[in-house]
Amino acid sequence: MTCHVPLGGVRYALPLALVTVLLAGCSGAADDPGKVEKRDASASASPGPGSTGAGPSPEQSLVPDPARLPKTRAEARDFIDRVIAGPDSFGPGVVKRSPYESDPATWPVLGEDCVWQQQKPAYSVLATLTRSFELPAEQGKGPVRLGAVVTVHRTREDAAWEMAESIEESMRCPTQQLREGELIGSMVAAALLGGEATQTTSEDSLSEMGQYQSSELGGPHHYAWQQAQTLQFTVAVTGKGAKGRTEREIDDLVVQAQAAMLVRLQSAVEKQN
Repeated sequence: MTCHVPLGGVRYALPLALVTVLLAGCSGAADDPGKVEKRDASASASPGPGSTGAGPSPEQSLVPDPARLPKTRAEARDFIDRVIAGPDSFGPGVVKRSPYESDPATWPVLGEDCVWQQQKPAYSVLATLTRSFELPAEQGKGPVRLGAVVTVHRTREDAAWEMAESIEESMRCPTQQLREGELIGSMVAAALLGGEATQTTSEDSLSEMGQYQSSELGGPHHYAWQQAQTLQFTVAVTGKGAKGRTEREIDDLVVQAQAAMLVRLQSAVEKQN
């Protein structure tokens, strides 16, 4: 279920728990708990192409230096290295998972069977990278699986289309399989558009919350995902809960890493005085 919520006066990096409250009045009822809806840190998110309905123009939220915008695959890969989250972006205790980085020649695609699979990136993609992390298990608490993704498209319109496709994916596949033995569902989603009051950290964003089921870790556990689009870039973070982990704990990890990447993105492209 997806609901577009105009959030006047609310910054992008708000706690996901607050988004849940905001959605209560517009959702009616959550998807059937027996259904599982998914999006790993690399899926996509929100309204349409170009500047129509996709939040403010880049000039309103961020003034980029054209010379600092990636134009080749090599420049895009360098940009990703400077922006994508590392373990410290999430906070204390988070470590790299193995494998740590995805194959840069692939990106996740949701198949007609609602199963995520790795395919060759679309032509619109200059470069994309996914990193995997973990907050290790401790007494009475299971491991939290985390992911971060940065994608550099050729144009802003291409990035906006990636966001729009996510909503279509949510409607098309109420149950989604991340990989063998992993499902996500009972999702609630909110689009946070840029240009509303103090929401200036991105042009467009999507937050999703739901339940994570794992043959290894059991469940259902809390699941949180955020993706944002600015200019030709999208950044996303995923958090998958485990036994003994609170919703707040997962949400805080996701919000902190997403905010860190958005700050780095702005610093990497903004015009220098």
